[in-house]
Amino acid sequence: MNHEQPIIVGLDIGTTKIAAIAGRKNEYGKLEILGFGRANSNGVKHGQVLNIDETIKAIQMALDNCYASNPNLEISEVYVGIAGHHIKSLQTRGDIVRQNTDGEITRREIDQLIADQYKTYIPAGDQIIDVIPQEFTVDNFQNIPNPIGYGGVKVGANFHIITGDKNAIRNINRAVEKSNLHTKDLVLQPLASAAAVMGQEDLEAGVAIVDIGGGTTDLAVFYEGILKHTAVIPFGGENITNDIKTGLGVLKTQAEQMKVQFGSALSNEAKANAYITIPGLRGMPAKEISVKNLANIIQARMSEIMDFVAYHLKQVGLDNRMLNGGIVMTGGGSQLRHLIQLTEYITGLNARIGYPTEHLAAGHIEELAKPTYSTCIGLILKGYSDYEHNRKDFEKDFRRVEVPEHLKKVEMQHEEAGLSEEQIQQERVRNRKGMKDFWGKFKDGIIDLFKEEEDQKL
Repeated sequence: MNHEQPIIVGLDIGTTKIAAIAGRKNEYGKLEILGFGRANSNGVKHGQVLNIDETIKAIQMALDNCYASNPNLEISEVYVGIAGHHIKSLQTRGDIVRQNTDGEITRREIDQLIADQYKTYIPAGDQIIDVIPQEFTVDNFQNIPNPIGYGGVKVGANFHIITGDKNAIRNINRAVEKSNLHTKDLVLQPLASAAAVMGQEDLEAGVAIVDIGGGTTDLAVFYEGILKHTAVIPFGGENITNDIKTGLGVLKTQAEQMKVQFGSALSNEAKANAYITIPGLRGMPAKEISVKNLANIIQARMSEIMDFVAYHLKQVGLDNRMLNGGIVMTGGGSQLRHLIQLTEYITGLNARIGYPTEHLAAGHIEELAKPTYSTCIGLILKGYSDYEHNRKDFEKDFRRVEVPEHLKKVEMQHEEAGLSEEQIQQERVRNRKGMKDFWGKFKDGIIDLFKEEEDQKL
């Protein structure tokens, strides 16, 4: 066990669920999940905390469940995701003329350049959540991913600045603090989800991460290793459920059940003569609902969400097949049947489901591999990026906190898993290769150039 590493906790305050996951990296650089709790969320609408009391109750229940999964945990600080329609992003440009032009460019100068961007003028009532450098320039040299160690007079960068509504941010912080926790950092949800489901190859090939949550659909677009665009679309799985409820005249719980069990995002794929029988309320006759009608309702709303995605890709000039990695869908809403076909049809790009297993240590329970937990696992990775780049102070954890038995997968026979011996070997190799720090790649755009050499010496 790697007791030198801190234990980092991600708290995903969603519209339909609140999840708390505690993780620590093992010696291979993979995340071991030490605690896991979730609760239904009532105080959040479209990704924004509206009812603080209800949200606190749900956070505390998720925490209680997390402690129940591992009583040895002590949680005081959390990384929290933020979404909501109030999230906006803008592009800026920043430059500094260096005082000491004889020496090489240092990390401190880059940190200063980034810090200066927090003074960018933004509309009243908004607040900067994050500043992400895209590509750097040193004097006349363009497109430098990492300028540390270069020599030059002037260093600058293009920045992607993410802002949010002050009140919305205050509400999240208040709910977290009243749950006796401290917010270590607020992270834009699509960036957290992207970190969880994306590998180095995706980043370089160019990819759009579409996280379909309960209240919002979050988008992050990467191209040539750079974060190009982020957006929060104010529709998600809840909207589909409400459409079904209204359109078919059923209860919300029935609508949700039908969506999950019988729903499809393509009405062409739904059987024309299949019906779902719903018991009538208080002696009313039972209802017969056509599976085809159900699919029509889901397809209409899903098409609308994907039209927004296509619109955003067009805005940044990355539609027409520029993204070789295509679209990676994650979040609870990505599990709808035939959604991949619908997405490919609307956007003209290849699509796949992204599972948050890219950075997880082998042998975790199936539940954690669901796209529903991408944001939460990505928040832990964000915390590790801060820790590995000395961006914040962390308490090292020397207490013996082990992975609890019930969070470990019961080893399946490989025949049952349907994997060939070759695939199993590949999977083992993949699990051994600690993924390069994804966050550092675009958050700093500055990976320590010398780190690899030191690693080889060890």
